[in-house]
Amino acid sequence: MRIDKFLKISRMVKRRTVAQEMIMAGLVKLNGRAAKPSSSVREGDVIEVAFPRRILKVQVLCDDDLLLKRGKEAYRVLGDRLVDKEDNSM
Repeated sequence: MRIDKFLKISRMVKRRTVAQEMIMAGLVKLNGRAAKPSSSVREGDVIEVAFPRRILKVQVLCDDDLLLKRGKEAYRVLGDRLVDKEDNSM
């Protein structure tokens, strides 16, 4: 599954276009590397998402969109830290 679609279906981001914009801005990493909107997500992958006030690090538990839409747990939180406005580092 594409990472932009995963972020949308897992409800980390409300809209797929917002997910694509975040990825293109370099705010999303997949397994420690900068991702593209078309990057594939698989079970066990680690995703880091830099929101304006926090950085969320998760491990993918399910990559099947049908199961995710039916309510299966999409990810496990590995880290969630707050970031100062001046500190933009991932």
